[in-house]
Amino acid sequence: MSDNPTNFKVTDSTAGWTEADFEDIFVRKDCFLEGGLWLWGQAGSGRLGNNTSFSNQSSPIQTVSGGTNWRSVSLGNAFSAGTKTDGSLWLWGSGSCGKLGINFVVNCSSPVQTVSGGYNWRSVELGINHSAAIKTDGSLWLWGSGYCGILGNNCAVNQSSPVQTVSNGYNWRSVSLGQFHSAAIKTDGSLWLWGENFRGQLGNNSTADQSSPIQTVSGGTNWRSISLGTRRSAGIKTNGSLWLWGYNTYGALGTNNSTCYSSPVQTVSGGYNWRSVSLGSSHSAAIKTDGSLWLWGQGSGGRLGNNCTTSRSSPVQTVSGGYNWRSVALGTGHSAAIKTDGSLWLWGFGYCGRLGNNCVDNQSSPVQTISGGTNWRSIGLDNHSAAIREDCW
Repeated sequence: MSDNPTNFKVTDSTAGWTEADFEDIFVRKDCFLEGGLWLWGQAGSGRLGNNTSFSNQSSPIQTVSGGTNWRSVSLGNAFSAGTKTDGSLWLWGSGSCGKLGINFVVNCSSPVQTVSGGYNWRSVELGINHSAAIKTDGSLWLWGSGYCGILGNNCAVNQSSPVQTVSNGYNWRSVSLGQFHSAAIKTDGSLWLWGENFRGQLGNNSTADQSSPIQTVSGGTNWRSISLGTRRSAGIKTNGSLWLWGYNTYGALGTNNSTCYSSPVQTVSGGYNWRSVSLGSSHSAAIKTDGSLWLWGQGSGGRLGNNCTTSRSSPVQTVSGGYNWRSVALGTGHSAAIKTDGSLWLWGFGYCGRLGNNCVDNQSSPVQTISGGTNWRSIGLDNHSAAIREDCW
């Protein structure tokens, strides 16, 4: 698909998408492609990219790289990554297990390129201790911890520079990483998973780990998007149905129980009107095609945004309600979402200033960062927060 939102290519796997669906991947058509990158929250290991590891930030700051040429951002455990509009890939923060891809295991408090370098990176995703990125030629590369075969290269050895899965190929469309497992969708719409399978998070009706990509028992070539959390997986099919599987602590699968499932199941809400999904460590969120936002799972810290801290085993709306939510992202204990007007809202644990509102208090309902504004394009969360904002025409 083209990076130009006014000239995207609709494939079999994206047939039926509306322009609103593509807004979660591409920039809005009325805005510049370029955007500035801002980070806040815990600073340990240099994850904020501002040349220090000691000063937490309770309001958004830019990395030392600055610039308005950031295209995408992803956060992992104590590290961060982003791609620029020139196709270059940058990582910073904790270098444990080689997850920065620079052939060393040192921390970096400012953005560095992987040893692969190049200007042909399309997207990047981070897990707890491993990284993955797709190039413009459709090839998929992973590096970092090899625990339980999460790099998909038929071994469990750490890799400090990018390697391809044993599947190789140039037909990978998107990738998502969880705590100890990985998943990717090919251009034909097929879904593949690998790594740890302790709670059935690979969706293949077993609990055996896999060091090379396998398909869920559902199979098929009708998967549109995928998101992974802590030993959990979620995917949306092209017909708009939402499926989850794996670990069900706190009711995070939305099935009105705490039973683990080793094959995909639908939430109790069912339906064919789901547009996007995001998983956190123990809570889940999804946006419907009508723009409504729903959350479920662990409620501690107020991460469900419904003015309480009670866990929910079926989807509930935030107290903000509304039908104007464009995208959502979840971290280990907090949540964030962008509305169709470009405003950014966060809630949940405020530890280390991760909500960006100049304090460290928990919030059980959505609040805006002190930066405010209506020019936020994308958001990434883990134990810290990052977002890209832009100037509009």
